[in-house]
Amino acid sequence: MSKIDRLVQRFEEVIALPWEANLAGPQKVWFVVYDEVDERRLRARVDAFHLATQRASRDWLLCDLTDTFPSWMAAQEYREAYFEAPEDLNLVLPDYLEYVTQLLKHTLAEADENTLVAILGAGTMFGFARLSELLDGIHAAIPGRVAVFFPGEYRDNTYRLLDARSGWDYLALPITA
Repeated sequence: MSKIDRLVQRFEEVIALPWEANLAGPQKVWFVVYDEVDERRLRARVDAFHLATQRASRDWLLCDLTDTFPSWMAAQEYREAYFEAPEDLNLVLPDYLEYVTQLLKHTLAEADENTLVAILGAGTMFGFARLSELLDGIHAAIPGRVAVFFPGEYRDNTYRLLDARSGWDYLALPITA
């Protein structure tokens, strides 16, 4: 059985459990943790997570963040200047975080307490915005559950996105293979 198959199996076990209604926002977040080298394999199997959610009599909404940065950048008035002086981009990256936060809040507004909102493409934010800040910005808007497909590692209660910088402690439920 592959690592992704084991991850789907573990996800199926977790999604089938009853959901407590009165949890704090951070406790409604799950991290589906996988090796960043398995990104393509996971993306090819995302439908298996969707089917597992349906088998558990839950609704599924997918929010794919993969193309958010290029979409946001294309709409920037001074995008050409940012390519000439990339350090100037740091001045507007908070706007990118707000753009992604609003996109995710829009998806969460379509959900109810029986809906799992799956976030794909979290790794594409690396270097532009912190996933922890994005999650801090949506906690109050989570009606059901949020599952973040997380390319990185979980060890000693700490998450490390893309294994590229020191991690952070988070109240999310880790789902690992």
